[in-house]
Amino acid sequence: MTKTGALAGVVVADFSRILAGPLAAAALGDLGATVVKVERPESGDDTRQWGPPYASDGTATYYLSANRNKRSVTLDLADPAGLAKAVRLATRADVLIENFRPGVADRLGLGYERLRQANPRLVYASVTGFGSRGEGARLGGYDFLVQAVGGLMSITGWPDGEPTKVGVAVVDVLASLNLQVGILAALQARERSGRGQHVEVSLLNAVLAALVNQASGYLNAGKVPGRLGNEHPSIVPYQTLRAADRPLAVAVGNDAQFSKLCHTIGAPELARDPRYAANASREANRADLVVALEKALAAKPATEWTAVLQAAGLPAGVVNDLAEAFAYAENLGCEPVVELPRGVRQPASPIRLSASPVSYELPPPRLGEHSDWFDAWLEEK
Repeated sequence: MTKTGALAGVVVADFSRILAGPLAAAALGDLGATVVKVERPESGDDTRQWGPPYASDGTATYYLSANRNKRSVTLDLADPAGLAKAVRLATRADVLIENFRPGVADRLGLGYERLRQANPRLVYASVTGFGSRGEGARLGGYDFLVQAVGGLMSITGWPDGEPTKVGVAVVDVLASLNLQVGILAALQARERSGRGQHVEVSLLNAVLAALVNQASGYLNAGKVPGRLGNEHPSIVPYQTLRAADRPLAVAVGNDAQFSKLCHTIGAPELARDPRYAANASREANRADLVVALEKALAAKPATEWTAVLQAAGLPAGVVNDLAEAFAYAENLGCEPVVELPRGVRQPASPIRLSASPVSYELPPPRLGEHSDWFDAWLEEK
């Protein structure tokens, strides 16, 4: 309990598993909170078995991705002794994170209404798939499913291909980020009121809110968008374009940038062409413009164009794989990787705080590793 950081002194009881909840708890741990991860005996968090790939010690790398800065204890919540310890943890915690199916926590005796009686300052944070009320409460929430039913897949992929999921569990990540904001807001509100509250984020609401301009186009103009591949629905050229060897990502956001792009790649006539001079015209004539731009870009490899365009102040870059992406961030001085004990390497937190920086004190724990510490902590007061 001697941690430093913006959330030093805050105790988080993490009853969640898989990704959205554990990722939120890990982020709070980065910020200095003491996080107690409660797991099932024998099996623990589901992601402990989600491999390959595995780290050199045999641990599933999926589990490693969302569980740093935590202490693991095993409790059988169906056993009265285990449940009693869980309740004692909740009464001493500042934050509790759970993603049980709606109604399960209440049946176990770990629901919000019961726990707030014992601990009025508790911030109780729930992740659900489709909400805790109405028909959605009976449905199981899985990232891939929510990408589908939440509309994200309908706008991802090529126009002549099938709807496509994002290559990472992005809905879980979005829900986790929203949960973190809700928890921090509730902790701040507690400073004024002295009381905690229930924070809930559903995967479905998280993805719908994340559709931003696409959702706004539907809600305010009745436009149901489709799949555009790597093209932007409103801005041109804001997409990948083929260079001599590989795709080049070009993010031209206004008419002035477009004119500079045309002059930089040796095609100034395109900037003067009335079909392309204004963004609305470029959007209407996208197909012809792409052909003309790719004809000019065929003169050089993508990496050479990247250097030329960036030197001109234009946003452009190659499409990196993960190895290239981490190397790129390293070369830019972003310090993208953190080294944890036991040889665990992870993406660093993107948060930079000048006075109370994030810290990385604990590697993802082994199952039940801190049970003795936990028992002693429960007896302290």
